[in-house]
Amino acid sequence: MSDRRLQVFHTVARMLSFTKAADVLKMTQPAVTFQIRQLESEYNIRLFDRLHNKITLTDAGSLMFNYAEKIFDMYNEMENSVKNKTNNVTGAIKIAATQTIGDYMLPDLLIAFRKANPEIKIQLKIADSIRLSQLVENGMVDMVVTDAASEHKTLCCKKVSYDKMCVVAPVGHELATKSKVSMSDLSSYPIVLFEEGSGIRNAIDTYLREQNVETKNLNILMELASPESIKRSVESGVGISILPYSVISKEQQLKSIITLDLSPELTNNLYFVYRRQKFLTKNIEELADFSLAYFQGLLDDQSTSVKIDATSSSANTNSPSGILQDRNAVEDCN
Repeated sequence: MSDRRLQVFHTVARMLSFTKAADVLKMTQPAVTFQIRQLESEYNIRLFDRLHNKITLTDAGSLMFNYAEKIFDMYNEMENSVKNKTNNVTGAIKIAATQTIGDYMLPDLLIAFRKANPEIKIQLKIADSIRLSQLVENGMVDMVVTDAASEHKTLCCKKVSYDKMCVVAPVGHELATKSKVSMSDLSSYPIVLFEEGSGIRNAIDTYLREQNVETKNLNILMELASPESIKRSVESGVGISILPYSVISKEQQLKSIITLDLSPELTNNLYFVYRRQKFLTKNIEELADFSLAYFQGLLDDQSTSVKIDATSSSANTNSPSGILQDRNAVEDCN
């Protein structure tokens, strides 16, 4: 319904790249360039400055971009308002997440959501943390799920849940006699951690600083990218690690590792991030609301499990699930 040239201009202006805009719009780069030149010819003014393979908005371009933002916001408001007049929740939601979240935290949630909303199609894309914000900012996905909060002014960030972290050790490890451990208890043992820059590693590093523990004082034997490789290293006796409960449920069932709670507690937040709009499409609203209820249900299940375990004679019984929720941290983004 909107002017195609304005849509092309708006995309190029957001991404400041003809190549990236062409990819998003599924056009060739010459076609994108042609549309921009037509627009500049119509208004007889240059909209972009081009220098050393980089482009920036001119004053006129910035003015046009501000109006384009308002136009597309109004268009989205109109479209979503009309769609929300019906109670039917249909369409598709494009989601992107990091490998760990996509592999361990989202599958059960999305399966349950699809059963409750069979008319909604889910498309899940895996990307690294840096790429995630670019995907949602540039409109290539509707929502990203990550363990790092976004402060970008055009994005809405909802903290839906958090995942409790624990120390993971090989069966028979001398730490097995403890129910809780502190970082000072771990300093003398070989440890395998996530690679630097990952969301979980960032949470661990922040936790270390809060506990006045320097990374250099830990006996870090390996830094790996995959939770699977870390778990295999622990199972084989290479060292201990710190992992979210959500990624070790299978190993707990098989009793191939032991788990110990950290004292004080360490948690890893989960965020649903999408473009800030006055009106959301009903399917995105439905997924956000469903996620809140879903994780609350896991929290209730965990509480029941803890009460049952408390009556057990086992001396080293830990909660099988570390997924909790912080409702007070949910931001109203409408």
